[in-house]
Amino acid sequence: MGRSCVAESVRLNPNGLNVSDECKNMALPRILLIDDNQIRVQQLETVFQFMEYKTETAGSADYASCFNETDQLCGIFVGDGIDKQATVVSNIVERANKIPVILLINKGTALQVSTAITNSVFQVLEWPATHPVLKPVLDKLFVSGPQTTFTVREASDRRSSSADRLKGKSQAIVGIRKLIDQVAESDATVLILGESGTGKEVVARALHDASFRKDKPFVPINCGAIPGELLESELFGHEKGAFTGALSARQGRFEMAEGGTLFLDEIGDMPLAMQVKLLRVLQERTFERVGSNKTIHCDVRVIAATHRYLENEIKENRFREDLFYRLNVFPIEIPALKDRAEDLPLLVNDLIARMEASNRGSVRLTNAALAVLMQHEWPGNVRELANLIERLAIINPKGLVDAADLPEKFQHYKVSEEIIDDIEAVDREDEEQSEQIEVVGAFEGTLSSLAQLPEQGIDLKEYLNVLEVDLIRQALNECSGVVAHAAKRLNMRRTTLVEKLRKYDLQR
Repeated sequence: MGRSCVAESVRLNPNGLNVSDECKNMALPRILLIDDNQIRVQQLETVFQFMEYKTETAGSADYASCFNETDQLCGIFVGDGIDKQATVVSNIVERANKIPVILLINKGTALQVSTAITNSVFQVLEWPATHPVLKPVLDKLFVSGPQTTFTVREASDRRSSSADRLKGKSQAIVGIRKLIDQVAESDATVLILGESGTGKEVVARALHDASFRKDKPFVPINCGAIPGELLESELFGHEKGAFTGALSARQGRFEMAEGGTLFLDEIGDMPLAMQVKLLRVLQERTFERVGSNKTIHCDVRVIAATHRYLENEIKENRFREDLFYRLNVFPIEIPALKDRAEDLPLLVNDLIARMEASNRGSVRLTNAALAVLMQHEWPGNVRELANLIERLAIINPKGLVDAADLPEKFQHYKVSEEIIDDIEAVDREDEEQSEQIEVVGAFEGTLSSLAQLPEQGIDLKEYLNVLEVDLIRQALNECSGVVAHAAKRLNMRRTTLVEKLRKYDLQR
């Protein structure tokens, strides 16, 4: 059985990965890989090694002994070929007990895998699978820890969406992700607190997408945007003729959200009269349409949000204390953007990517410009940042924005070299990760022809640079020089490809 783990002294040789003795006792999370395809084994070991997982490998004939010791085992990957042997896969799942099993199958053969096998494993992945595809799967395995009970496989798939929606690496955002994972699968009422523009609805949607109600409706309503006399009809619906203008019966938001999630945004602006009626629905799970005496039962999870301090609203007799305690079962507080300035570069990249995806233009910001933006107070939070990025994209379409090109209100900030150093450090880290991803991608297409390293060795970085340049040129030639199309062909963002064109001094 081959073994691998992360250590500074790991070396490639013709037989695979050599591992130092010091590395064998490291308490790294373990992955068991059962596969007869040695090329795929090497590729997966490279990915797992980069992500700091210890990998144990076995073939279909000798995997049984691997289950003698399952300590720190996070997941089991089973390769293609074995999936056609239903009894072998069933045996692996049975021996795994509650350890997740991931089945790898060649692209185009997904429909040939029986439903029984699909339902018995944690997840089915098509092969080849790149680092970006494997990383979320491994993250799901590691977040819950080794030997965690996965009673419903889809539950972990749902939880992964919350991390994708919340951009940032700050401790505050990491903590919010953990809170979402903790409460997502319960029906507890959640109260989201935060200033306007911080992304309260993003958190609410992440909660819904991570819950068992994911396939049911997510219905938002802004309680502060609807006049008090119409809010009751909006929430509970009305019958025909219930009031002037009610020409037909209409469902309310509670009925629309049946089985799903109702998001009550700006709950602090709800009139007191409606607060009483909402309290009754939360307690009894029943309501009546306006103009009807027929009681309707509802199965709805309620998530509320407000930018107000409800404790102060209670003191001023503008919010009911009993409703506050009914809503405040599980509070989640979102920090202002000024309190997580380190997340701003990631947010900027995400906002630009969203604009590019919707064909609303593009723009690039220098590190000096980002350093200036990170010093701003952002009273409008992420919403204000999004408006600025869209404005810059209009003024400088596909151009490079430096600190001097920012609007006048940003000009009094000094460009901080310390902040620029922090941004560059993050950029280097992301670039290193990107290069590692590209290594894996290169291995998928070339490992069969480079099964053994030359005796004299190679300059790996130079080799990968040459390979990258050749692939970029090929993509540009195939796409007639259109950068956006070439970026799509290479499965990268257009701005990333533009950076690489500058890096290698390539002409479009």
